[in-house]
Amino acid sequence: MRLQIKNIRIVDPSQNKDAVGDIFIEDGKIVSKFSGDGKFKIIDGSGKIAAPGLIDVHAHLREPGQEGKETIYTGTRSAAKGGITTVLCMPNTKPPIDNAPTVEFIIFKAQKEGVVNVFPIGCATRGSLGVELSEIGVLKKAGIVAVSDDGLPIMSSQIMRRTLEYTKMFKIPVISHSEDKELSKNGSMNEGKNSMILGIRGMPKQAEEVAISRDIMLAELTGGYLHLAHLSTEGSVDLVRQAKKKGVKITAETCPHYFTLTDDIVKVYDANTKMNPPLREERDVEAIKKGLADGTIDCIATDHAPHTQEEKNREFDLAPFGIIGFETMLSLVLNELVDKRVLSLSEAVAKMALNPAKIFNLESRGSLKEGSVADITIIDAKYSYEFTKESIFSKSKNSPFIGRKFKGGAVMTIVGGDIVWQK
Repeated sequence: MRLQIKNIRIVDPSQNKDAVGDIFIEDGKIVSKFSGDGKFKIIDGSGKIAAPGLIDVHAHLREPGQEGKETIYTGTRSAAKGGITTVLCMPNTKPPIDNAPTVEFIIFKAQKEGVVNVFPIGCATRGSLGVELSEIGVLKKAGIVAVSDDGLPIMSSQIMRRTLEYTKMFKIPVISHSEDKELSKNGSMNEGKNSMILGIRGMPKQAEEVAISRDIMLAELTGGYLHLAHLSTEGSVDLVRQAKKKGVKITAETCPHYFTLTDDIVKVYDANTKMNPPLREERDVEAIKKGLADGTIDCIATDHAPHTQEEKNREFDLAPFGIIGFETMLSLVLNELVDKRVLSLSEAVAKMALNPAKIFNLESRGSLKEGSVADITIIDAKYSYEFTKESIFSKSKNSPFIGRKFKGGAVMTIVGGDIVWQK
C-alpha cells in the first residue's frame, strides 16, 4: 500500500523533529517521495500528531498455554488500539519460552494472526527456575531479542552473573525482575501505613532495592547489559541514577501505574489494584516522574498482564498480580506526564519508541527517518473518551482505570505501511 499522510505534526525524537509536514509510505517503508506514478491513499492529518510506532518492551500475551486470559490474536489487537506497533512478550508462558520451537511458534502465530510486530523474550534459565542457563544462543538464533525470568527473579547471584556474562556474546540485554523473594514473601501490597490499616501482608520497598543493588553490582562486574524492569520506588531510581553516573551498562523502565497511582487506591480491596511490584507511596510516584524527566528511566512499558475475571474476583491475598495496560498507556502518558509538563511530547515519544528500539536492537524502528519501517502511531491530543469495560479489546478486563475519562490517545495505528486500527 502507498500512503501519503498530509499536513500532520511530525514528532520524531530520532531527528529532533517537531514540525508539520507530509509522510510518504511505499512498500512498507518511509520514503521521501513516491517512485513513479500510480495510485496512493491520502490521509488528512490536520490537527493530529504522527509519532514513530510505540514499542512496548514488557508485556504478557499468555499464548501458548493460557489462552483463557489472552491470545496473540486478541492481545495484538488490544495493542494496536493503544497505538502500540511492536510488543516484546515475556517468557512465562506454558510451556515457557526456553526452547526454539516455542519461539518459532510465537513468531509464526504473530505473523499469521497478529496485527502488530511481536518479538519474544526468552527465558534466562531453563523453565525460569533459576538453576541452569537456557540455550541462549539457540534462542537468539530462533528470534528472541532479550532474556528474562520475569516474575521469577534469578535469586542466585552466581546464575545472574553467568547470565550477564554469557549474553554479552549475543549482544542482548538481560531483563531483571528485581525482587528479593525472601523479603517480599507472601506479600500482596506495599508494606507501609496502608498495609497495616488494611491488614494485608506487605512487600517492603527494600525487596526491590536490595535486588537492584545486587544486579547493578553484577552488571558492573561482568560488563553485561542489564535492563531493569518496572521500577517502582524512590530508592530504585536513585540506585539507577548512581549506576549510570559510574558508567554501568544499564537501562530501566517503569509503567504508567507507577507514576499515576499510589497504594491509597488499594483501600477498596479491588484486586485490579494488585500488581508486582506493588503500588507505592506519593514520594515514590514523584521520584519516578523525576527519574523519567532527568533520563534515569529510559522506557515506559505496560507490563500488560491479563487475568480472567474469576481469578481477579478472589480474595485480595489470593488473587494474581497484574493488570492490563495496552489500551491506556499512551493516554496516561499524555495526561500525567505531557499535560503536566513532566516530559515534552518528544521526550515522551522517545521513552515509548526511540529508546526501546535502541535498547533491544530493533533495526529501522522507533524512527520516522527515510528508510525506516513504516510503523506509525497517529495521535489526537483532543480526542476525549471514557475507558469502559465494554470498549476493551483485550480478552481480560483487569484494569484499575476502568471508568476514567481521558483526553488524548491513538486514533490510527499503522504497521509496516498497513492501517491495522482506526478509531
